[in-house]
Amino acid sequence: MSLPDDVAEYLDKHPNSSAVVADAVRARMERGAAVAAALRAAGFNITDEGIAAARGKLPKFTEAQRAEAQRFQEALEAGRRPEPR
Repeated sequence: MSLPDDVAEYLDKHPNSSAVVADAVRARMERGAAVAAALRAAGFNITDEGIAAARGKLPKFTEAQRAEAQRFQEALEAGRRPEPR
């Protein structure tokens, strides 16, 4: 498996890096399941076929969009209301 340098450095500092990776993957899987459950509760019919068909339909985020999402997240975490740009 190939990892970005910052991730590899982070994992090098932990004696059980496989547990760190497993925890991160499980957390991601649980988020996906939670989103699907919320959508189902809101009345959406979520199926594996529908997910497969939708995957890749939207373009990937640009660097500017990622930066804006990061700015928004940091404001929320600091207890501030993010100001629109």
